[in-house]
Amino acid sequence: MRTEGLAARLETLLGVMAGSVLFAMMLLTFVDVVLRYVFNSPLRGSFEVTELMMVILIFAGLPLVSRHEEHVTMDFLDHTLPRRWSGALRSLAHLACGAMLLGVGWLMWERAAKVAQYGDATSALKLALAPYGYVMAALIFVTAAIHLTLAFVRAGRRD
Repeated sequence: MRTEGLAARLETLLGVMAGSVLFAMMLLTFVDVVLRYVFNSPLRGSFEVTELMMVILIFAGLPLVSRHEEHVTMDFLDHTLPRRWSGALRSLAHLACGAMLLGVGWLMWERAAKVAQYGDATSALKLALAPYGYVMAALIFVTAAIHLTLAFVRAGRRD
């Protein structure tokens, strides 16, 4: 029961984060377009900020999509295999996704550490890139944990 409460809070946090970033992207784009076409003075660095917000939006949405198993799936084998195998296949898929995401998260964390060491920043606004790499890695780890949990929690369930 405690994990469900934690999962619900995490889902709310990620949903608010993704929604806020999406709204900020919309507002930034609107202001940039108005300044560009009405006053012939584009907003400096808007492209960089939009790119960084897109990173947060995508990686905040990834755990949400994984938790609800709303990824694009191919079910062409589901009809040919015995029904009792569906839970095992779903668990195997979640285990594989979780393992791969752990690897990708580790690589992303290592890359963020190198970016931090080099002091890499965006070209126009000089925003540090390392924090975004660490956020991406952390959200990938959250997604991996979700897949590994789903591998065992929903093993026998078939929707």
